[in-house]
Parts: sequence; C-alpha cells; structure tokens
Amino acid sequence: MKALSSPIRLRIVHELQQGERCLCELQPLFPRHKSTLSRHIALLKRLGLLTERREGVRRVLRLQVPCLVRFGSCLGKALQPSSPFKGEGKGARR
Repeated sequence: MKALSSPIRLRIVHELQQGERCLCELQPLFPRHKSTLSRHIALLKRLGLLTERREGVRRVLRLQVPCLVRFGSCLGKALQPSSPFKGEGKGARR
C-alpha cells in the first residue's frame, strides 16, 4: 500500500487502467515530474504492479495486477461521503 501513497504513482496506475500506454504518452501528464517519472515507474515494476515491453524505442507499460484497479475503485466508493462505511473504524462514535 505504501507504493500507492504517492499521488504520482496513483496517477500512473489510474492512467494505465484503460490499457497499455507508451511512456511517451505519460510524460506530458507529469510535466514537472519528468525526472522522477522513471523512478516511480521503476518502483511499481520492482513491486510487480507494472510490466514493461519495448516496441522499437518505445517503452509500453501495462498494469500487471488488474485487481489493483478493482481495489482502487472499491476503496474510492468506500471513502465517499455517502458510503455506509464512512465513520466506521478506529475512533468512530457509536
């Protein structure tokens, strides 16, 4: 979970939910973070969350763990203000 604590890594995962993307397509989405984008991708690959293949000079990325997308969607729904789970857990009043 710590790997997904970075907004940049979350955005990378979000962008790859639609399918494979070339690194060259992701770079314009992170104009101020070009130098660190490769490091974030390397970390996600090292953890087994992304895979990469080469097409000539292009680096094509895809999510290795499709259930990550479902988990993120589920977590987002659970954290919405109208969620029946909101307010439950540690420190919640009963």
